[in-house]
Amino acid sequence: MAISQNQSQLSFRHPVSPRYSDDASEIHYGAVLLTIWRGKWLIAILSLLFAVAGGYYANVLATPLYRATAVVILQTQQDQIVDLQSVAAGMTGDSTEVNSELEVLRSRGLLGKVVDQLELVKDPEFNASLRPPHLGEQAVGWIKSAVGLPVGTDTVDAPLPSTIQQRADVVSSVLEKMSVSNVRNSLVFNISISTQSPWKSAEIADTIAQLYIRDQIDVKYEATEQATRWLTGRVAELRTALEVAERKISDFSAATQLISPEGLQSLERQIKHLRDRIRASKKINAALIAQLTLAEQAPSRSAKAAALDDGQLSQLLSGLENGTASAAAFDAWADRIVRQIRLDIAESDAQWQALTASAQTLNQQIAQQGEDLISLQQLSREAEATRSLYEHFLLRLKETSVQQGIQKADGRVLSHAVVPFSPFFPRKTHIMTLALILGAIVGAGIVLLREMRNDSLRTASDLEAETGHVVLGQIPLLPGTARKNVLNYLSDKPASEAAEAVRNLRTSLMLPHVRTPPQVIVSTSALPGEGKTTTALALAHNLLGLGKKVLLIDGDMRRSTLQQSFSDLPGGGILSVLSGAQTLQQAVHRSPDFGADILAGGNDCHSAADHFASEPFEDLIAEARATYDAVIIDTPPVLAVPDARIIAEQSDAIIFTVRWDSTGKQQIEEAIRLFRHSNQRITGMVLNQINPKGMKRYGYRGKFDAYRSCGTAYYAN
Repeated sequence: MAISQNQSQLSFRHPVSPRYSDDASEIHYGAVLLTIWRGKWLIAILSLLFAVAGGYYANVLATPLYRATAVVILQTQQDQIVDLQSVAAGMTGDSTEVNSELEVLRSRGLLGKVVDQLELVKDPEFNASLRPPHLGEQAVGWIKSAVGLPVGTDTVDAPLPSTIQQRADVVSSVLEKMSVSNVRNSLVFNISISTQSPWKSAEIADTIAQLYIRDQIDVKYEATEQATRWLTGRVAELRTALEVAERKISDFSAATQLISPEGLQSLERQIKHLRDRIRASKKINAALIAQLTLAEQAPSRSAKAAALDDGQLSQLLSGLENGTASAAAFDAWADRIVRQIRLDIAESDAQWQALTASAQTLNQQIAQQGEDLISLQQLSREAEATRSLYEHFLLRLKETSVQQGIQKADGRVLSHAVVPFSPFFPRKTHIMTLALILGAIVGAGIVLLREMRNDSLRTASDLEAETGHVVLGQIPLLPGTARKNVLNYLSDKPASEAAEAVRNLRTSLMLPHVRTPPQVIVSTSALPGEGKTTTALALAHNLLGLGKKVLLIDGDMRRSTLQQSFSDLPGGGILSVLSGAQTLQQAVHRSPDFGADILAGGNDCHSAADHFASEPFEDLIAEARATYDAVIIDTPPVLAVPDARIIAEQSDAIIFTVRWDSTGKQQIEEAIRLFRHSNQRITGMVLNQINPKGMKRYGYRGKFDAYRSCGTAYYAN
């Protein structure tokens, strides 16, 4: 087929550009600003609407609120009237205590006292049950009444909340209207209240501050009173315990001998002396027994005299040896001494036994008195400990009792609330400014969102990068809306910008292959209404200006788009030629205002594709090649029906028209994919119906028709 034979010669070799550039992930701030600038009117309108709404809310709908602030300061140094240790200590000023005091100021207990003192339960501003139904509830009631539905009991017959619940709700309402803040790096607290009345705000703020100070005194007083009660009971218990302990000492002392540590020490000295005498007695007795034993066992009178160690006996022994004394006298005196020793031994034994008995008695006495002394000392210590506790708690009770009348708060009111005479809310200027900014942000968001959702193409470079095909021409939006006016405009304005754009299209199509220019040209698009028919008409008109013999074929049998430009086209057309009812020359029509031959499309909505795929259509194109210099076929949209791809099998060039800022990228890609799937290559793209003002508004002025900068010297629009 023709296109397969000449494709390599007629197709423009244009490298496929990437769809996205390497920096596609980067934000092009210039493009964002241009997009926002294009939507400036929408942004301005939305900003104005938001500002008006903000002004209406601030001046009409919003209820003015007045804020009053009382200032309280904590005191870490307390003046001591008497130098007594306090039950409730003062503040240290650390961050933990500051945060704790903030929570005390926000506590529901303190605010409950404020509600009770000022009777805020009777104030409709705080008690919602006292307020009449708002407009929304009234509107709902009216609607229900209008349609015959019973009015809900939630607004009319609903039971009022209990007194406790009302008070809790009022406390919550006060808490919502209250703010407490700590001045940085200080012990100062700002207590602010916002209500609808300036006097009410000041009164509530002052009341909170006063009750907070009074609450500090009450807490200390209650702590002191509780400590006094506890100390009184404890002192009474200790007094009773002390009396019991002293009574035990008295009873114990009466039941035992009067003892003391000194008397016990004297007894211990006595027992020591007795023990020394017992040891001495034992030693003497042992010496006497040893002397007696030696005397009784002595083998001779001299040995006995030496054992008894007596002077008289020694003299008798000498006399016995000298012959002056008798042996009888010696023996008698020795027996006398032995008898005396035996008497001394018996006396020593008796004395030892007596001393031992006395020592035992004294030991028992010392042991008993030691135990009694220990018991007495234990009782004395217990009594003394009880007496110390009693005296300490008694002193503490007296100090605490004295403190009950001298307690001071840990804070004081530094500044009373000043009655505000100008509302702090609504801040009309701020609200309108914020509404204006919000409107601008919303408008910019809508503009950017619309731009993000728009996947159309606006420049030839974007179209080439998206499709990978060269852009043959860029045709501006022609004046007028009817196709029949296109030829009149091109004829009347041969030097216009549109006419020059068509010439550029023709040049881009023919110049690369001057010797073998494409003869059968298919004009198509992805969707209807993109200007492919206008492109075919303009190209045919331009080729006629070169003296070419041109045949314009309406390849759309379903809609017959050329009928809109030429109302005098006869019936039959291409269908009569394909069926053999007419020859090509009989079926063509030449309009008086158009120099090219026109072959109408006929009317066959069911088998158009079959007609174009038939052999008679191939014969028709072959006859047209032999008869005409250029054959331009206007085909249906590619995505609608397959006719364009079937017709393209007989063509030398395929011109794909894309409507500026309208056709989506996915639709273009799908149409090109269909051609590629059929092994057909599009010759080039045409960016059609370009709006110069729109290009300038989008910031693409320099990218569209660079020669327009000198257009005033060349164009005659």
